[in-house]
Amino acid sequence: MHFSNLIAVLPVFASLSAAAALKSPANVSILGSTGPEVPGENPLKFCSKPSEDLIQIDKVDLVPNPPLPGQTLSISAAGTVKKPILEGSYISLSVKYGYIKLIQQELDLCENVHEVGLECPIAPGDLLLQKEVDLPKAIPPGKYTVLANVYNQDDDQITCLTANAQV
Repeated sequence: MHFSNLIAVLPVFASLSAAAALKSPANVSILGSTGPEVPGENPLKFCSKPSEDLIQIDKVDLVPNPPLPGQTLSISAAGTVKKPILEGSYISLSVKYGYIKLIQQELDLCENVHEVGLECPIAPGDLLLQKEVDLPKAIPPGKYTVLANVYNQDDDQITCLTANAQV
């Protein structure tokens, strides 16, 4: 599933979800317009229509939703990997606190998928992933915006997700 790529970023997305769990007061995105919501109980949105993505995310559920500081966040995701995910795939991650950029980095996808029990190459087919993440109690209050673009080794988009949160 293409969410395996995303799940590789789950520790990041857990933070993202934790941040996103804190929905912005007016749900205003500093990223501009976004695509459709990711199916399931979560604050995630696709960056654009996901029909061309190399993974199909069928559902992502977060419990609790929204995530709460100091609690364990349970994440379950289901989807389908359309093309093999190989070494060289990566995540371009941006996290903002208000208008301040906290994180701007690239992560090796294959170095992170072990967090959800996977390893590269990831073969095409259906995937069901589950992960629990303990969220810190002290999350500074404010607006958080997360953007995660996931690409394969040829720079083709695997998926792109955003989340906004107000703590």
